[in-house]
Formats: sequence, structure tokens, C-alpha cells
Amino acid sequence: MSVEWSDGGAYALLGPSGCGKTTLLNIISGLLTPTQGEVWFGDENVTNEPADTRNIAQVFQFPVVYDTMTVYDNLAFPLRNRGVDETEIDQRVREIGDMLDLTETLNKRAAGLTADGKQKISLGRGLVRKDVNVIMFDEPLTVIDPHLKWVLRSKLKELHQRVGATMIYVTHDQTEALTFADQVVVMHEGTVVQIGTPIDLFERPQHTFVGHFIGSPGMNVLPCSIDNGRAMFAGQAISTVNSIAGPVTGRTEIGIRPEFVTFSDEGINVDIIKVSDVGRHNIIEVKHGEHSLKLLLTEGQDIPADGAHITFDPGYTQIYVDGWMAGGS
Repeated sequence: MSVEWSDGGAYALLGPSGCGKTTLLNIISGLLTPTQGEVWFGDENVTNEPADTRNIAQVFQFPVVYDTMTVYDNLAFPLRNRGVDETEIDQRVREIGDMLDLTETLNKRAAGLTADGKQKISLGRGLVRKDVNVIMFDEPLTVIDPHLKWVLRSKLKELHQRVGATMIYVTHDQTEALTFADQVVVMHEGTVVQIGTPIDLFERPQHTFVGHFIGSPGMNVLPCSIDNGRAMFAGQAISTVNSIAGPVTGRTEIGIRPEFVTFSDEGINVDIIKVSDVGRHNIIEVKHGEHSLKLLLTEGQDIPADGAHITFDPGYTQIYVDGWMAGGS
């Protein structure tokens, strides 16, 4: 992989458990040394530099706080370790305490706080230092109650906009990644398969894994043949965003999200298998021969009783070869 992080950006590493997200985070922080490749901070090669010289703040999955200390002393601890003047420490601690809504608990012992309060302390210890190159979050909301996750996620976004520090957020939750990050790095089996904005990932998945992993329900992936560079499915030519020039070897498929499949008077004939009401939308599962796919209809749209046909929006239909988009984006 070759990834460049812009100073002050908000990034997310997104992928399933075991794909390498935390390993990559630990390589950046210096907790691990890569067997190959280099890590650069600006013009400085830090590949072999220890973690304590990189000015990294890392917030782990489980809150790491000093229970016997007050919230104030927890936040002040990194600054006292660096010999910062107590007047400046007091100013920074109270400023960060206000940002994180911890002002009323500054004089209380950390042991009495809830999990989200303790995680705020972990976050505050990273924000309180002005010399931090990057703040990294390793699934920080895992132990937080579901109804508080949205609150903390919104707070993180607000803090990034106010502080302007580079932030890298590791998660397997697409909602967390897409709402926090300006750029999302999608990983699969140790490989970066796509880097892009949430819109890029949704509308132009560069790999079928991205199509499956992003969106609910995920992208429909259907086997196709190639005739003169065009995709063929169900005996019909399918109009796509991309095409294939010359002979092709490998597994060929088309990908189309449920949002861009519609019922029509003509097109591919299908049988309706299942209708699921998910509130404002209906998820319709249909089948052509052995191949199943899904449509997403807004509430109130008509569903054909029988003899249904579907068409694909050509602006959002892609050809993939061995999982990768043919011809790139």
C-alpha cells in the first residue's frame, strides 16, 4: 500500500476484523516496525524512530485512565510529563475540559465516571498537547452504549473542525467511518482496496468488496460475459460506466447498487421472491434464473404483482474483472 495523509485531514480505516487496520495504526505510531517500506512524517523518515519521539496520541478501544487521579490530573498528566508551566497546563486543561463537556467533573476522581466519560478523558489527553502530529483512534466507541455513540461521534467531528489536528479513526462500522471522515481507507485482507470520499465509495466502488461492505443492503454483483467490450447478462447487453478493450481473462461481473435498479415495462424479467419493509423503504429481493438481486424502493412506490421486469441505471453500473473495476475509475 502507498497512502499519503494530508496534514489536518480526518481519515478512517474501515474494514472487517483481522484485515490489518490496527496493525497499520501501530506501524504509524511506532509500536510496530514494518518488515518492508517506510513511514514519513513530512520530510522526516521515522520508520526506525521509537514511538515516544513521534508525538502521536492514541486512543484505544478500551479507555485508559488513571482511576485514582481526578479528571483534571488525568488531562494534565501528559503536559506535566513534558515540564510545561502550571499556568499553561491550567489553561489547556480547562479549555479541553470545556470542549469535551468535562468541566463539571474536573475535580472528581476518574474511577467514578461512566465508560463514555473515561473515553472522553483518553481523547482529552491527546487534544491537550499542542505538539501532537496525529491523533489516532482504535475503535474508540466499542464499549460505549449505543445511544451515546452518536453523541460522541458528533463530538469528534466537531473537535476536528475546531482543533484542526490530523485524525485517523479505525473502525469496522461503516456509519462511524462515513460520518466522521473526509477520506475513508477501505481495507480487505491486508490490502487497501480503495481510498475516497463517502460518495466515491458508494457510487464508484473500485472493488466488489467495497460494494458489499458499504451500503445496506450492499451492491448486487452478477456474473456477466463480455461481447465487444460490453457486458452481457440474461441475454441482454447492459450499458455500463466502463467498458473492456481487447480480450479479457478472469472472472467478469457487473455491480449495481439496489438504489439504481428499477422496475420497468421491459428489460430483464424477474420473479419477486421477498419484500421487506424497513420503514421509509422496501427492500425487494428478485430472481432471474439462479441469480438473486435486490432493489430499494421508497415507501409508496408500486411493486408489480407478476411479470416483473427490471432495468439498471447505466450511470451507476460497473464491470469488474476478478473483483476490480475494469479500467479503474
